[in-house]
Amino acid sequence: MKHILATLLVILSLGCKEKETTTQEESTVQTTKKETMKKVLFVLTSHDDLGNTGEKTGFWIEEFVAPYYELADQGVEITLASPKGGQPPIDPRSSDPSNATEDTKRFDNDEALQEKLAHTHKLEDVNQADYDAVFYPGGHGPLWDLASSETSQKLITSFYTNNKPIAFVCHAPGVLKDVKVNGDYLVKDKKVTGFTNAEEEAVGLTDVVPFLLEDALQADGAIYSKGDNWAPYAVEDGLLITGQNPASSKLVAQKLLHQLN
Repeated sequence: MKHILATLLVILSLGCKEKETTTQEESTVQTTKKETMKKVLFVLTSHDDLGNTGEKTGFWIEEFVAPYYELADQGVEITLASPKGGQPPIDPRSSDPSNATEDTKRFDNDEALQEKLAHTHKLEDVNQADYDAVFYPGGHGPLWDLASSETSQKLITSFYTNNKPIAFVCHAPGVLKDVKVNGDYLVKDKKVTGFTNAEEEAVGLTDVVPFLLEDALQADGAIYSKGDNWAPYAVEDGLLITGQNPASSKLVAQKLLHQLN
């Protein structure tokens, strides 16, 4: 009897050790996977006044959700930030059913992402060292706050000089207007694109926006190019990735994902 009990105790002991080893191995795999997961910072506008029109603006929802899902579905960990933190303003026109896409419809039912969006980090609290790349969604809002933000400018420069991709879509390339590296405009002699003068005229905001993105980038010495109005078009020049309009959002994310991988 004593011999049987002793044998059972040995078996149980071995089983516990095997389970403990398996748990440790699973934990190690999970930790390694988390350490190797790519991390991207999304920077959104906090500005919601459309000039002196009395209307509201913000970020364009498709330009946020399409890249977000494109990256997140491939295992990229995404952190959201904005100048003021908290809920960034969504351009009400981008939520109109006429502008709906499969990604915006997905967002409408994605309570987890909606909650995450409501609690963005303050831009001044984020550190380039914690991420592998940065992405700026567009909408007209960034032309007012992010384009003139020294915090944003220094952050972009920090990513770029640390050999990390920087990506922008639609109006977001406008935040590069005053960004410099070693005394020169970052976009000087770089291939870029962004919301065109013709597209701005088509939406009737040429005289409302603080500056025309196409003109501003060219004034900084950028090699600006564009595709057809409203058609997907993106340009890649080293670490710098830019997209022309909302339809270009996913294309920019795909180029960014390629660089990350």
